[in-house]
Amino acid sequence: MVNRRFLPALRSLLTSAPQAPEPETKTISWSGGGAYTSTMYAGTGNVWGTEGRADGWDMDRVITDGYERVVWVFKAIDTIGKHASRLPLEIGRGLTEEGEFEETFPDHPLLRLLNGQANPLETGRMFRKRLSAQILLSKRGAFVEKTRSRAGTLTRLDLLPPDRVLPIPDPKGDYLSHFEFTTREGVIRELPPERVLWLRDPHPTDPFSGITPLEAAGISVDLDHLSRLYNVMFIKNDARPGGVMAVDATTLNPQEMDRLESRFLPGAEFAGHLSVIAAGPGGMSYVDTAAKPRDMNYEHASANAKLEILGAFGVPESVTGNASGRTFDNAEQEELGFWLHTELGHLELIANAFEKDAGDDMRVRYDTSTVEVLELPRRKRRAEAREEWNAGLISVDEYRKLAGFAPYGNPHTRALWISPQKAPVPLVPGDAAALGISAGPEQGVGGAGVVPGPNAPQQPGQPQGEGAAAQAVAEALGETPGIAGGNDQGPAAAAVAEARATMQDAQPGAAAAAVEEARAGMDVMPEEGPAAAAVEEARRMESKALPVVSEFSVADGDFDRARTAVEAALAALFARQEGVITARLRSPKARKGTRYWLDDGPADTRGGSKPMDMDKVVGAEKWQDEVIATLTPVLTRLAGVMANGAADAFGSSVDGAASAGIGAAVLTAAAVAADTVRAFHRHLELQLDEAQNAGAELSDLIDLVTQEMLPTADVIDRVAESAATATVNGAVDAVAATTGPDVERTWQTRRDDRVRPAHAAAEGVTMPVKQPFEMEGWPVRFPGDPLAPRSLTVNCRCRLRYRTAPSGEL
Repeated sequence: MVNRRFLPALRSLLTSAPQAPEPETKTISWSGGGAYTSTMYAGTGNVWGTEGRADGWDMDRVITDGYERVVWVFKAIDTIGKHASRLPLEIGRGLTEEGEFEETFPDHPLLRLLNGQANPLETGRMFRKRLSAQILLSKRGAFVEKTRSRAGTLTRLDLLPPDRVLPIPDPKGDYLSHFEFTTREGVIRELPPERVLWLRDPHPTDPFSGITPLEAAGISVDLDHLSRLYNVMFIKNDARPGGVMAVDATTLNPQEMDRLESRFLPGAEFAGHLSVIAAGPGGMSYVDTAAKPRDMNYEHASANAKLEILGAFGVPESVTGNASGRTFDNAEQEELGFWLHTELGHLELIANAFEKDAGDDMRVRYDTSTVEVLELPRRKRRAEAREEWNAGLISVDEYRKLAGFAPYGNPHTRALWISPQKAPVPLVPGDAAALGISAGPEQGVGGAGVVPGPNAPQQPGQPQGEGAAAQAVAEALGETPGIAGGNDQGPAAAAVAEARATMQDAQPGAAAAAVEEARAGMDVMPEEGPAAAAVEEARRMESKALPVVSEFSVADGDFDRARTAVEAALAALFARQEGVITARLRSPKARKGTRYWLDDGPADTRGGSKPMDMDKVVGAEKWQDEVIATLTPVLTRLAGVMANGAADAFGSSVDGAASAGIGAAVLTAAAVAADTVRAFHRHLELQLDEAQNAGAELSDLIDLVTQEMLPTADVIDRVAESAATATVNGAVDAVAATTGPDVERTWQTRRDDRVRPAHAAAEGVTMPVKQPFEMEGWPVRFPGDPLAPRSLTVNCRCRLRYRTAPSGEL
């Protein structure tokens, strides 16, 4: 039915259009009268020829008897609305591969309203919470009136009561003519469509109506209210005592009987008392009035209503605050399901509605980066990616993209590293040479690779050096440098071929005849005697392995190369850190609410007096994680090269146990380096806090960051030297520990005035493998051991000389 307050505005339309039949409605009512109007209509429902499904929705009754009275309706709407109001909105343009905006606009006028002050009476958070509640409660939807300045800038957002706004279709065929809003004074205002933002969860058939969970949960809402009302009234009116004592009433007069009957008193204050009534002659009995199954109906009805109401709104009970009866994992999965299937869709509905007011090519979305439960799918993807990398199915660069880091883009990070010894498999033809792999016809790109080491065998045709030496070797082999399998013969190859050709016609001389005669005589066994016994002993000794003694020591060049690689990685990271920290100091997000905020006019209230959060500006913990992520692949490669060189020297291989020890050495060295960098950033945080407390300006804070980051060369040099020493020595020691028990280690220093007294005392000390050196009461496994005290490892330049020999010789 059309409200009569709208008749003046539609008089011309009503005179020309035929009256539509009254819609057939069904209502559910309780003691207070009718409640929600059903959506079951026959034919059209209003004068415009639309179904008019939202016309009979009584918003006042929905609020009074649903939202304000039924606890689960209130809690579901309150939970969804609080999340929508707590999270800020952001506006940006373009998306990166990680899903972030390429360009953001934190000072956009729309964000000043939605995140700041929407109108003189409401903050942006209050406005967005009421908006969420109206979308969930109103079948007609929510209506937002937009106020702009003369220049067209949004200056105010007002939420209109949905039961006093009517969308008027255009009789000429356009979708909407205007909106009619009836003020509290009864005045009708006509609002053009461009001034009103109409938000609703769309109905599948009626474009002028929305949908609300209360339609599906209407009966459950009624049932919950009525069951509670029934329970309250039953308690108020119940006259049932806790027990009844029946006595012989033949001797009782009417006054005494009245006194006995008065014991049945209604009300909760008389619950549980024992009543005495009359019985037959000489009889006495006791009746227990405990709860019957009928009294349990309320519990079942209330539980079913709760499940249906929360199910309609898509809010699990654990999200509302009651996680009893659930494990931590189940509660976490319920919260994740709530965000994925309920809350994110609700937030997207609101954010998309404001995109037209953001500008061309602009996108509006909620910032959900602080929602911890949404990290679960990302953590799972990263864990799966790490397993795939360990299995050699993806490269380091592919893993870094999945983990949200920028790829390195060098041959080592583009290659696949096959388990268990992490041999690289080049995926790009040009990477084979950079990885030190010669791809033959049977290998090619993608074939099994060979990890280069100090003593790695060279492939045929591969130059053994550079310059004249490589040219000479290639010519001697009859190959062109750098091209395996060349057929061009050089002088040496021609001479060898000529010698072989002349040997074909050679006849055996006296020496050959003597050898042949000796071989023929070996078939005759010598007679037993001293000579035969000696021969037998010699044959037995031939089956034993000859003593093999090998030595290995890390060279100065190995340390220098490792330190240089770590320094290069840290220098690039520190340069990026300086730029990020200064950008955070300038960002509006960090300055908002502080004295560093620059007001954008007299109405700008985003300034304040609180100090800037230097913990978030510097982000020491985040940089600590990035140091580990940056150094781990660099140290892994260095450790692999050293491990292969040591294994070649020992005549062994890098097995699974050695790989585990190498990985532990790399991770420990990276973690210690990250702790040192974190301490540096903590010091920077304290300096910035002291400066702002002393009244420093924003430019002073930026200059302070630049000044503090200048001495980072010393920090980088110290961290690089410690990490390189720990990684190189740790990798070699891990291989030596798995080679066998017949390995000894000798401590060697640089023998200069920089050597610590504790290290100088260990000069020349030899210990079996796996047995640590003792220094100042501490066990030290190898020079630069990250598990030893820093006073014994920082700036350490020592090394170990390894020696292998048969058992009993050490």
